Amino acid sequence: MTNTISIGIHDLSLATTQFVLPHTELAGHNGTDVDKYHLGIGQRSMSVPAADEDIVTLAAAAAAPIISRHGTDQIRTVLLATESSVDQAKAAGVYVHSLLGLPSAARVVELKQACYGATAALQMAIGLVHRDPSQRVLVIASDVSKYDLDSPGEATQGAAAVAMLISADPAVVRIDDPSGLFTADVMDFWRPNYRDTALVDGPESVNAYLQAVEGAWKDYTEQGGHALGDFSAFCYHQPFTKMAHKAHRHLLNTCSQDTDADAVGRALQHTTDYNAVIGNSYTASVYLALASLLDHADDLTGKTIAFLSYGSGSVAEFFAGSVVPGYRTHLRTASHREAIDSRRPITYSEYRKLHEHSFPADGGDHPVPEETSGPYRLVSLTGHKRIYEALRHP
Repeated sequence: MTNTISIGIHDLSLATTQFVLPHTELAGHNGTDVDKYHLGIGQRSMSVPAADEDIVTLAAAAAAPIISRHGTDQIRTVLLATESSVDQAKAAGVYVHSLLGLPSAARVVELKQACYGATAALQMAIGLVHRDPSQRVLVIASDVSKYDLDSPGEATQGAAAVAMLISADPAVVRIDDPSGLFTADVMDFWRPNYRDTALVDGPESVNAYLQAVEGAWKDYTEQGGHALGDFSAFCYHQPFTKMAHKAHRHLLNTCSQDTDADAVGRALQHTTDYNAVIGNSYTASVYLALASLLDHADDLTGKTIAFLSYGSGSVAEFFAGSVVPGYRTHLRTASHREAIDSRRPITYSEYRKLHEHSFPADGGDHPVPEETSGPYRLVSLTGHKRIYEALRHP
């Protein structure tokens, strides 16, 4: 059930944006009953990047506290997962590597498979540490979720990054064997290279997600995984928080278990708190759920947590983690809450202006307005090159 060497999450840190759009603002613009958002999809607000924030600045802000606490000496690999990349060739993690001052003796790779990418990075990191337990791997999930204005997906947008240090003898969560895997070729959500915003078939996306839950769970049980009753909590990928409720209800039904609201609520308690106010963070979503659970739940020492990571298109993985004794002393609960609470609320018109911002493609010198109060910012696009700077280190 476990690796011969205990490997998992040694540290975890999140970052989000400068601005937040309350769903009351969105409802006012749409003339929609706000309960459609608060109750219907389980969202209350969404993080909105400033003009000088993107997946690189978010990733660096999430990872910097980990580097400050643990140093860089044992980090020889950085894996950055995203589906909102800033370049078709250069890995966004290379910019992060530079901003954090990591050693040149390192490999940096960007991974993509919709919202599943960070779990691929986590599993790759475990393999690298298993090969050499003296090394640590920095895994970062960073995304900006963006849909067309006035589209059905607009209310689910969000942005965040979660950074995790993967090591032997982890201090927070041990990742257990086995994994349940599932892949199916579906067109539920996609973003062609020529589009800045994603396309989604809502009903097909829900169906594909539920199919993946069932398939990944079936494989997990066939691989000899835990029984359903062994899990104290379930962290699901959350394109919107009520999707986690749908997914868990489907899993319970698949296992011929009670599917009433109380049973679902107990399994998901505290895992949706951050996602409800940040919105969909794509690759970071399932690990934002973990951060929320660890920061809000009563003592989880020794408890087994289930993870269901889903990426449209589609790939899913079901796996387990065990919470390590003493984990609470390593949490960053106060800084996580500050990152969320310190966002500045904006009006719908301010949000719309940010949403419509784009760089000219002429290769000229295009400075970016200084808006973020975060530690890193995008300074300009010059000669088709993105220029970043560190304002301060967290």
